Amino acid sequence: MPQASVVPPTLPFSIRGFRAWLFCFARAGGRPSLALPVWEHLPRGGRKAGGRGRPETPPPSRSCSRPGAGPRDVADGLRGAPKPPLAMGPGPRLWLLFQLHLLAQASPRSFVVDRERRVFLLDGVPFRYVSGSLHYSRVPSQLWSDRLHKMRMSGLNAVQVYVPWNYHEPQPGVYNFQGNRDLVAFLKAASSEDLLVILRPGPYICAEWEMGGLPSWLLQKPDIVLRTSDPDFLAAVDSWFHVLLPMVQPWLYHNGGNIISLQVENEYGSYFACDYTYMRHLAGLFRALLGDEIFLFTTDGPEGLKCGTLQGLYCTVDFGPADNMTKIFAMQRKYEPNGPLVNSEFYTGWLDYWGGSHSTEDVKSVTRALQDILELGANVNMYMFHGGTNFGYWNGADWKKVYLPVTTSYDYDAPISEAGDPTPKLFAIQNVISKFQELPLGPLPLPSPKMKLGPVTVKLDGDLLNFLHVLCPDKPIHTHLPLTFEAVKQDYGFLLYRTWLPQNLTKPTQLWVQNSSIHDRAYVMLDGVFLGTMERGKEEALFLTGQAGSTLDVLLENMGRISFGFNHSDFKGLLQPLVLGQVVLTDWQLFPLNIDALMDSENRVFETQKCNVKFPSGPAFYSATFRLPGPAWDTFLYLPGPSLDQWV
Repeated sequence: MPQASVVPPTLPFSIRGFRAWLFCFARAGGRPSLALPVWEHLPRGGRKAGGRGRPETPPPSRSCSRPGAGPRDVADGLRGAPKPPLAMGPGPRLWLLFQLHLLAQASPRSFVVDRERRVFLLDGVPFRYVSGSLHYSRVPSQLWSDRLHKMRMSGLNAVQVYVPWNYHEPQPGVYNFQGNRDLVAFLKAASSEDLLVILRPGPYICAEWEMGGLPSWLLQKPDIVLRTSDPDFLAAVDSWFHVLLPMVQPWLYHNGGNIISLQVENEYGSYFACDYTYMRHLAGLFRALLGDEIFLFTTDGPEGLKCGTLQGLYCTVDFGPADNMTKIFAMQRKYEPNGPLVNSEFYTGWLDYWGGSHSTEDVKSVTRALQDILELGANVNMYMFHGGTNFGYWNGADWKKVYLPVTTSYDYDAPISEAGDPTPKLFAIQNVISKFQELPLGPLPLPSPKMKLGPVTVKLDGDLLNFLHVLCPDKPIHTHLPLTFEAVKQDYGFLLYRTWLPQNLTKPTQLWVQNSSIHDRAYVMLDGVFLGTMERGKEEALFLTGQAGSTLDVLLENMGRISFGFNHSDFKGLLQPLVLGQVVLTDWQLFPLNIDALMDSENRVFETQKCNVKFPSGPAFYSATFRLPGPAWDTFLYLPGPSLDQWV
């Protein structure tokens, strides 16, 4: 098994291959005196008692020639074999040592396709993965082991994971792999749970993640064409992959790690560009930095296979319980006539959008479709197995003729809930998996303890406008016409636009903008009084009255850059000037707001600053204190009412 070390060692030959070969030799009628009690020399693996150690009772033996049997099945059969005597003459010993020497030279660790039998081979043994998706960027690092352990105990033998580029390179050439961003620590945690890894490093990942994982600073070059062979885009990708890929190289399976495969791009056939030069560049980059032994693949929906596939990259598909499995797998067969069937995203649920209802997927439909997939001998990854949470500003958005921002919760109606608890869907899925392969011994961990605080009273600390000097400590940016977030290097959050009424408005005068150019939501205030909102794609009329020189503040919120369904760069802010009646508003001050600075415990702004506190009509800050009833367990935050709030 892969070693649980920060830098996994390179193994000289396959331990899995060794035990499989020796077991097959014994089962094939080899000389009984050569069947050594090798269970004393096997590494940790196979069925595990409660996820740890060796089984207390041996499982029934299995034939290593059974189609689809994996290395753990082989090990289980070996452990269940009767122990022969230790006696062995010197001749047979020397012969066995010679055979093992040959095996060491001929059986490196490997994950490849057997096109004759249409299966994967792990160390030369037929293997089928039953995997689940978990995104380390949506789970606090302290909880990775808990979630991975629950996945392993559910019967999975692999975990599929995205690497969000913007999560690790917030500014060009500035990298962060610490804490919740420690990718190597996540790989180590997966290895500790005996889980193989299917890595999806992008560069584009979708995942309903901010801008599909692409850094927003790419848009500081307004003419850049993302996900193409545009020289500016390729230069940024090359620089990023020269940092990321050498980091994961020691964790490749043939190097002693647990990464069996890597996905190139993500559902590229759904993008407008269809740039084969770009895809060939990515494939060449992966192989140049990681070597020719790596197993590379693509994933596309049935409509995207034409532009999403590339010769030399294994083609896989994605679909959900309601889709026509036979038809879609037949489409995969057109591109991979000889190889295993793979559904890289079998949807256990679906995402939620702001303003919509929580999405659910019926348990019976999920388990019925999963059983059909496994009965075909196909490989499957369940998306998601645990969804988690879009912390901070990391949620993305979809474009389906309208702008649809994704909620903070990424529960996904997954088998493991957002809180990390097993659901009835998980137990039903586990039951299906048990029909096709052995489950680890031991029960699933219980739901984590929760604490109940009851109602918490919040205290008004002041209007947002009272804290501009902290939110934007530098002087505001002066500009004749409004600029976008990207133009002022404001990646996420909020940007305040300020100007002054050019004339007296005795009659209500409409404030408007052309071409739905508010990205994404504007809070309009006149002399500090909240007047209403203007939102992307909505034609709600907003009328103003006031005196010349009155201060007009427009707070723009970035609700998440589009991660799927949009064929253009998703710039944020005021993309075109605001118009008051027929007058284009000019002479603006721009305040890029740093909410994190206000929350800095060293500032203690709410405690030290005396504000003119009155009940606000617009954006404001509140705080609360409460006493823990006991240990600091997880809890839930319930926000009654229809208003949109941001909680930090």
